[in-house]
Amino acid sequence: MARYTGPKSKIARKFGEAIFGDDKSFEKKNYPPGQHGNNRRRGKKSEYAVQLMEKQKAKYTYGILEKQFRNIFANAKRKEGVTGEILLQLCECRLDNVVFRMGIAPSRRGARQLVSHRHITVNGELVNIPSYTLKAGDVVGVREKSKSLQVIQESLDSQNNVYEWLTWNSEKKEGTFVSVPERIQIPENIKEQLIVELYSK
Repeated sequence: MARYTGPKSKIARKFGEAIFGDDKSFEKKNYPPGQHGNNRRRGKKSEYAVQLMEKQKAKYTYGILEKQFRNIFANAKRKEGVTGEILLQLCECRLDNVVFRMGIAPSRRGARQLVSHRHITVNGELVNIPSYTLKAGDVVGVREKSKSLQVIQESLDSQNNVYEWLTWNSEKKEGTFVSVPERIQIPENIKEQLIVELYSK
């Protein structure tokens, strides 16, 4: 499936924050990209432009394309509760995102590759679909043959984030998706209400 494979720093600069994690290039040039860089005077953004930017930020953050993101929104809208919160919760329940959150991969892009290359199991079964939706109680692990992979070991060694909705067993190299995270537990700086307003037009 088509994915954005261009420079990540350029996208981070566009949104004014390091949405792909630590980025030295972004720290050096934390102003919008383009020929005129920091000197370019931008007029006040319209309401639509602000909403669109927020949607684009969410899509790039989770590595989801437009059609897939729209489908996730439609799914969130059908469920009971606050649509914006459910939208982010559905994004967090994706297998590639959970692999990243558990520290098995250093980025969501890397996590998606591990899943696609059949290195990840769910409840003991190989799953190679990054968008696979996890349910509370599902056990996500590294396939036995892949446990010695250097990229996985290095990522786990550098992982220091702890999420209340996930548990991790470093000996077995597997973790449990305990529950769907509440909005307050999701660290992403996304104003989901703006996305709802955009799609509701």
